[in-house]
Amino acid sequence: MRLKFRPVDSSFYDLFSEAANHLVVGAQLLSEMLSDGSSKADIAQRMREAEHAADETTHSIVRRVNSTFVTPFDREDIYNLASALDDVMDMMDEAVDLVLLYEVTSLPPETTQQVEVLQRCAELTAAAMPSLESMASLDEYWIEINRLENTGDKSYRRILANLFSGEFEALEVLKLKDIVESLEGAIDAFEKVANIVEQIAVKES
Repeated sequence: MRLKFRPVDSSFYDLFSEAANHLVVGAQLLSEMLSDGSSKADIAQRMREAEHAADETTHSIVRRVNSTFVTPFDREDIYNLASALDDVMDMMDEAVDLVLLYEVTSLPPETTQQVEVLQRCAELTAAAMPSLESMASLDEYWIEINRLENTGDKSYRRILANLFSGEFEALEVLKLKDIVESLEGAIDAFEKVANIVEQIAVKES
């Protein structure tokens, strides 16, 4: 481990933890949106508020980078990690918005597994962010995220096969495909976060 004798603004770690906690909220709202009997308009409004809060945290990170002389790791890596965390929230917000706009009342059962993967990814990411300060045990985090992403890919392929089985009307296929692609995009975005964390850990080791 490289020794560091420079003062570092530790608030970056708090901000990354804050950003990841927004994702836990977003994943929970997404789960609520896809459950039976949910008030979709209310959940969509709460998701918009959560997405706005996530944007504010991202802006805070960028402002802090621009006003800090010494950062805990490379500025480009900080920008990339903040952007990747924000991308996850954007994709979950998109999925919720599409369910509302398309007036979807029922989704393929396999989407439940996609949402479960997203919730688990959010929990793991929120738990991992504080470890950026010490860079300890982060390999377990990105390995598990990559495994979950593979699980999400399999669910996505099964959903697509089901959608094109002839069971659904053409217009319904288009609507549902948009939604499951947003869910898949959110899972992929979590993997990008994990990959950036891995790159940072390798550089700092």
